[in-house]
Amino acid sequence: MALKNRPVPREPLLDADVHSEGFRQTREARRSALVEDYVELIADLIEDGNEARQVDIAARLGVAQPTVAKMLTRLCADGLVSRKPYRGVFLTDAGRKVAEESRIRHQTVEAFLRSLGVSAETARIDAEGIEHHVSAETLEAFRKAMTAR
Repeated sequence: MALKNRPVPREPLLDADVHSEGFRQTREARRSALVEDYVELIADLIEDGNEARQVDIAARLGVAQPTVAKMLTRLCADGLVSRKPYRGVFLTDAGRKVAEESRIRHQTVEAFLRSLGVSAETARIDAEGIEHHVSAETLEAFRKAMTAR
């Protein structure tokens, strides 16, 4: 029986304050997603034995170098990275913490999707977006569901 064509009954509207909280959390996740992607990538480049150079960051994110330069300025101002002339970008302790938290969320989401039978490639791509929007409660539920299998 196909569920695709069945109309889903609409739930009654929530109280405005309760309703707006979900939208607030989503806006905050969107704001932090880009920062998390950058610091996680910088950590990956460094851990891979390379310097995290602006040109490499741009290539891996598929953006122009001026876009990376602007974000690196922001990350420096936020205390997440440091830059050295003629060298790469380095994570501060705060940047390493953000990168590690993001990586753990990503790995958990990706593993959960794989446990559902999602292909490795699709799980990796989908986890890139979901990791920024998933709550700690949901991550814990993912972990419990995977250990229960």
